[in-house]
Amino acid sequence: MNLQNPNSVSPRDPEEELCWLALRLVPGLGPRNARKLINALGSVKEVFQASISELESIGIAPHVVKAMAAGTVFEAASLEAERARQLGITIVTIRDVAYSPLLREIFDPPLVLYAKGDLGLLQSPSIAIVGTRRTTAYGRAITTRISEDLACRGITIVSGMARGVDSIAHRGALDKGGKTIAVLGTGLDVIYPSENKKLFEQIAVQGLVISEFPLGSFPAPQNFPIRNRIISGISLGVIVVEAAEHSGALITARLAMDQNREVFAVPGALTNRYSWGPNLLIKQGAKLIQDWQDVAEELPSEVRQRLLAVSDATHPNPAASLFAEGLTEQEKGIFNLLKIDEAVHIDVILDSLPDISSSAALSSLLELEFKNLIRQLPGKNFVRTF
Repeated sequence: MNLQNPNSVSPRDPEEELCWLALRLVPGLGPRNARKLINALGSVKEVFQASISELESIGIAPHVVKAMAAGTVFEAASLEAERARQLGITIVTIRDVAYSPLLREIFDPPLVLYAKGDLGLLQSPSIAIVGTRRTTAYGRAITTRISEDLACRGITIVSGMARGVDSIAHRGALDKGGKTIAVLGTGLDVIYPSENKKLFEQIAVQGLVISEFPLGSFPAPQNFPIRNRIISGISLGVIVVEAAEHSGALITARLAMDQNREVFAVPGALTNRYSWGPNLLIKQGAKLIQDWQDVAEELPSEVRQRLLAVSDATHPNPAASLFAEGLTEQEKGIFNLLKIDEAVHIDVILDSLPDISSSAALSSLLELEFKNLIRQLPGKNFVRTF
């Protein structure tokens, strides 16, 4: 069985769920060796039915095999499952239909997620927003604006519920009635930082809180870089707002690149040390963003269509709001020809508007681009942004 094959998912099976949880709790095993076992033996149930010699022949360390053979992991898994149930926490295994399909694609997806809240958000289009714990007024304002703008248009905001940018991003989504996912570096029964207890409770009701760490796991420093791969893994892209030279946000950005996710960065003043990270990312090819539309342009076409539908519902006559910005009749005519999900070549525009010269059309296209209403693609092709 290939753990990363989306066709291998299955409905929730209590016995299989317990096996996955037991596998997660085996000391020293880890997700990669667990995948090696399952790919060799066929299923998680067969892993626990295998002999010691079979397990060792697959290359599992003797002390790990001994821990599996002892049988105590099943007792620990049963106690863990019961405690999770009492706390209102759902165990989501990698084969569960509720598991994030994007997360399943990464190199080392967690075997098990502990979840509290709306599991449906694991299937929703999401963008992560990360950054420093010590934000400036500029960072706080930008984080709030982008998280609010994306959340109110149906994008789920993902972050790590840390101080600073993370907490601001979560609150921005919640304040606009949007959805947000918090990925913790502790067990779901250990709230860190402690001042975020109210935020945790609000996200658990209005959004989703997840962790791969067993209940009772304390905030060990090594947990946070590990959990960062989940933040990027469940997201279509990662926005870095402010980050110093050795910020954990840069780890998340690098993970996003490795996972083939979009990376966005908010530029900052050269004199601000918290601008070092995003400015470096921009130099390395991350997209410089100023608002939510810059993010939306890079999302899959079906997601952009949904965002446009939300904007249409919010503004029943979007053309009116555009015209109010002072578009000329020529600019309106060109804008109305363009599409959000399909590039239109300059020749098509000129053929459709024979009364406009090529120089006038190019001038209007440039004005529309300056107004952030369209984008030029290679080969003189143009698309709407919003």
